[in-house]
Amino acid sequence: MTAHDNWKKNIVLFLASQTLSLFGSALVQYAIMWYITLSTQSGVMMTISIICGFLPTFFLSPFAGVWADRYNRKLLIILSDSMIALSTLVLAILFFIGYDAIWLLFVMSAIRSLGAGVQIPAVNAYIPQIVPQDKLTKVNATNGTIQAMVMLISPMISGALLTVASLEAIFIIDVVTASIAVTVLFIFLKVPVHAKALEKQTISYFGDMRKGLDYIQSHTYIKTFFIFCAFLFILAAPVAFLTPLQVARSFGGDVWRLTAIEVTFSIGMMAGGLIMTSWGGFKNRVHTMILSLLIIGICTFALGIIPVFWIYLIFMSVVGIAMPMFNTPSIVLIQEKVEEDYMGRVFGVFGMISSSMMPLGMLLFGPLADIIRIEYMLIATGLLLFIQGFLLLGNKVLVEAGRPGAVVEVREES
Repeated sequence: MTAHDNWKKNIVLFLASQTLSLFGSALVQYAIMWYITLSTQSGVMMTISIICGFLPTFFLSPFAGVWADRYNRKLLIILSDSMIALSTLVLAILFFIGYDAIWLLFVMSAIRSLGAGVQIPAVNAYIPQIVPQDKLTKVNATNGTIQAMVMLISPMISGALLTVASLEAIFIIDVVTASIAVTVLFIFLKVPVHAKALEKQTISYFGDMRKGLDYIQSHTYIKTFFIFCAFLFILAAPVAFLTPLQVARSFGGDVWRLTAIEVTFSIGMMAGGLIMTSWGGFKNRVHTMILSLLIIGICTFALGIIPVFWIYLIFMSVVGIAMPMFNTPSIVLIQEKVEEDYMGRVFGVFGMISSSMMPLGMLLFGPLADIIRIEYMLIATGLLLFIQGFLLLGNKVLVEAGRPGAVVEVREES
């Protein structure tokens, strides 16, 4: 039996388990964020929470990438889900008995971030084990649509639950959803382990990591793509993080306005995922990414000059639509072009970049937001994102890498 036998059944089981796990995690994520906000009303506390939520992922991702190549990826996903569920259960018990110190929530955020650091490269490397290569775009786009749907409904459900139930009750919901997800993976999902995990590991752990970094360094299209993404994520920080503050300052601090931008963005993401599922993008994956960048650049610029809130929401939804047009082909590009033995390590480094560059961008743009108008930053970064789209179009290495069937040609030894 090959890894792609019964792939439809296997991917349905896998995505269903991951959706359930993501839903429980999102409920807890929003509940913790709102609990800290309401109980402390402190920007410092929120900053600490955000740092605890991304730093562990950043530091663990390259190590987790090695694990995803050396060991059973399904088992890694199960272990990370189980670790998060167990720690959430312990926290729920502590809250039930009255020990509800804020620092415990910071510890929980850090543990969840560690779990995500293990899970992200394992999941991205595991999907090509299940799915035939010609179906990767549709499956990744479907997964993106489901994730957008979860992120749309989870804040609403989490907020509703907080009005009728305690924080620890929401923790228990996450434990239950994670337990079901783990059970589905462990009992029902039968996929052969990838070849490298079955071999006796003759290279040291750090030797494996160094080989992964050498692989990225010697394949020009991967190295170029990662550098490109690093700049992209930094430039996207204002539209990702500062638009709620801009809306509060320029249109009014009503809760419904802040909710509206989150909802319209999530609806846009769902629509973009559905578009990618049915369309699949241009034959050259990089051309789809270029279109996405041009749209995001124009819309980011527009968000800096629009004076009418309902028009603002339209452009925010279009940003959401364009996001899967970049995310889906970028993931598929790696899944198609990178050798299976190196896929975990490549996704580990990619996860490190994607989890860190936006927060690092906020170190620049966050303080600037108290000095200059956010609108000016959106105008400037919108122009730069638009220009970056044309720079991507002119990058022969990446355009060649996006061409169907271009595998050997884009691997250039340094």
